[in-house]
Amino acid sequence: MAKWRLATATLRRQLQSSSPTISTFKNPTKALSAAAHQSTRSYSTTQTDDSRGKWLTLPPFSPTIDGTAVGKDLLSDGDSVKSSTDNSKTTALRWILRCRPDLPRTLVQKLFRLRQVRREMSMSVDGDELQRSQLKRVAAKESLNVGDRIYLPLSVDNDTPQTPPAKKESFQCSDEERKFVCSLVLYKDPAIIVLNKPHGLAVQGGSGIKTSIDELAASCLKFDKSESPRLVHRLDRDCSGLLVLARTQTAATVLHSIFREKTTGASAYGVKKNVKSLKRKYMALVIGCPPRQRGQISAPLRKVVVDDGKSERITVNDNGELVSTQHAITEYRVIESSPHGYTWLELRPLTGRKHQLRVHCAEVLGTPIVGDYKYGWQAHKAREPFVSSENNPTKQSSSPFGLDLDGGDVSSKQPHLHLHSKQIDLPNISQLLEKMQVSSDSDISDLDSLKFDAPLPSHMQLSFNLLKSRVETCDKN
Repeated sequence: MAKWRLATATLRRQLQSSSPTISTFKNPTKALSAAAHQSTRSYSTTQTDDSRGKWLTLPPFSPTIDGTAVGKDLLSDGDSVKSSTDNSKTTALRWILRCRPDLPRTLVQKLFRLRQVRREMSMSVDGDELQRSQLKRVAAKESLNVGDRIYLPLSVDNDTPQTPPAKKESFQCSDEERKFVCSLVLYKDPAIIVLNKPHGLAVQGGSGIKTSIDELAASCLKFDKSESPRLVHRLDRDCSGLLVLARTQTAATVLHSIFREKTTGASAYGVKKNVKSLKRKYMALVIGCPPRQRGQISAPLRKVVVDDGKSERITVNDNGELVSTQHAITEYRVIESSPHGYTWLELRPLTGRKHQLRVHCAEVLGTPIVGDYKYGWQAHKAREPFVSSENNPTKQSSSPFGLDLDGGDVSSKQPHLHLHSKQIDLPNISQLLEKMQVSSDSDISDLDSLKFDAPLPSHMQLSFNLLKSRVETCDKN
């Protein structure tokens, strides 16, 4: 009786599995006999029936670019990209999830636990001819070699949920709004999109934000790609200027690494002047004038909670307290000063911290940026709107997404933030990825650098014209 129960249980497990060596038995007696025999021997790790038709075949494994390593190499002193592929790190589990993102991770892990995943290794014969091995069981953490194939049981599609989780609907734009979003594009290639972001448009969604660049990009800026552009860095909602988006996941990983390495690689003595590295320049109009015409600010920043935990702000940690701080470095240069107490500055952030430029201007230089009421409210409280005989009432017009694109210059009672991301230099990511497709150890000494320059927004251009006119008038007198 015990043997009969053991044979029955073994048969049930075999019928439920997708093992290539077991098929449905038409004769129950033979089936039980075979099951009893099967229970008395160890199960072979090599497939005896080499019919691939009983399996769901995944594409052969091919190495992909390790964007993080590439980003680090771009900011190093080397002339070639090394360790740029992740074939040594890609496991069978990772490859399945990459090829079949529709399969729940829990289901794939269950297949490995039940030993229902097979691997077909690609072996070289005489250096040229490729020979396929028999299907063998593979563990989830086993690394794959180039050309290896993974086989899953056919039943995996039946176990996959028929109704995938509902995706978030993309933001629906009118023709006018879509045209406006496309007009923000300054540059586009297979790897990146560069926008001139207007004042007042948030980069990412959040509490109280109805529209963001992230949503609009998914709806309006796909162009010929199936995937949506991805954010790789941030600009404050009220800051205008250059914003870089990645058009593929690989490009996003490389750019993320570049921005991150630029910040972590900075020190109190500056950053290596690598021609292939990231360079950014901002233009700002500040209240007052710095004590020196140019300099470098190296002041750590920390976050503090105010208003009983309802909000937070960034401040310079200059009291030596043992709190979590972030190193922040900014280079500045005075472009022009106005006799009415305003100064145009060129700002070069060598690190990328939240509100870094605004805090460094307000708390270190003592010259808050015009329109920055968070860090310069006292200066704005004492400020009088700039008055000029040439001032004309600004015609108010409706703008897409409720943006206030008119007025906001220094003649306004409440001017817009006068901080603009004007220039960005970065490596040609599209060219780099093309090189990496040809060779995993590519020479990047001749890699081109892309340079972008965004025109000033209307409120800053108006302020520039007004102050320039006043300076010329004073010079004549």
